[in-house]
Amino acid sequence: MDHELQIDLSGSVTSPKGFYASGIACGLKPNGDRDVALVLSDADCAAAGVFTKNLVKAAPVIVDEETLAENPTGIRAVLTNSKNANAVTGDQGLQNARESQRLMAEALGLDANQIFVMSTGVIGQQMPMDKLKKGITLSADALSDDGGKDAALAIMTTDTVPKSASLTVELSGGTVTLGGMVKGAGMIHPNMATMLSVITTDAKIAQEDLQLCLDVANGPSFSSISIDGDTSTNDTVLCLANGQSGVAVDTDADKSDFLGALSHLALHLAQAVVRDGEGVTKFVTMTVSGAETDADAKQIANTIATSPLVKTAFAGSDPNWGRILAAAGRAGVDFDVNLTNLVCMAEGHVPVAMLSAGTPTDYLEEDAAAIFAEADIEISLSIGGGLGRGTVYTSDFTKDYVSINADYRS
Repeated sequence: MDHELQIDLSGSVTSPKGFYASGIACGLKPNGDRDVALVLSDADCAAAGVFTKNLVKAAPVIVDEETLAENPTGIRAVLTNSKNANAVTGDQGLQNARESQRLMAEALGLDANQIFVMSTGVIGQQMPMDKLKKGITLSADALSDDGGKDAALAIMTTDTVPKSASLTVELSGGTVTLGGMVKGAGMIHPNMATMLSVITTDAKIAQEDLQLCLDVANGPSFSSISIDGDTSTNDTVLCLANGQSGVAVDTDADKSDFLGALSHLALHLAQAVVRDGEGVTKFVTMTVSGAETDADAKQIANTIATSPLVKTAFAGSDPNWGRILAAAGRAGVDFDVNLTNLVCMAEGHVPVAMLSAGTPTDYLEEDAAAIFAEADIEISLSIGGGLGRGTVYTSDFTKDYVSINADYRS
């Protein structure tokens, strides 16, 4: 079904019926840019979430996990701030996250357990609650049905562009819309990956089905990207379904089609994070096949995708396949090097097989270098005859990445 789905880049979290959003500035960012985003539904939502697997969890992650468990079918809003992660901030940080819920609920006439909160930015600094309180009031006042783009701007940190989109899918009872926004450019690695994302839909779907769909969609999207190998303290992807389309997702066929649409949107948003990664000049699709299991293939692909030597070779347009194979060999997955085949590809170029049956081919170096010089590159590594397959979307590692992160707190 995916080929029938069209991503609408003009869409946002307010594209589905009954959703409103805003993005305002309250002084968290010294440059005066938007720094607080609010997404509101005009009806209670079934909610789903996936969160960081980092043992060091930010206060808003802890609060959202509690809120989701307590009120999975009555969520109304998501409040997000940038510039301050509210992570490693102790009891005070938890109090501030819960106070943010309370203040946002008060401004909207809701209960605190109907509000999710998300934060992104510098770790280890207490939230300037005087500024955030002002931002909460301003964000509530600025809500509109076309505020999704402003919200996507407000959640940015080192992102260079806002990232949002929508799509529609035809189910047996009619059309439903999904919209989403995401931020992320650095500290990007699976478990889940590092970003904040809000996905909205006007579909009428049971909460347990929505959670299952998000869990499944997350695997090949948000949990299949890596920029620098660092998993964040704040990773959160939330999905809200308010049912305002009146179209139910209750048959097996509709559930499958809805999952396909959610997966398609999640993959687009996840890939947008990699394309806007800190200092990124290359988008690389790394696929490993022939493993015993999908998990083994994914483990190898992740190891290659996070190798500094591989990533710097991408940055230099150097088809150094030896680094790729060496990274695969230390991934902790057993395979026979004599069965390996390695191919590089890019649009407009004939694929180049650099390694066949564990032996270098007679390919022309300039042909491979021309592929590695492209902005979008595909690398395919086969390690045997197994059915396991895994794909990771990654990037190069440039001097700009180092520069950005060398003075991130300043």
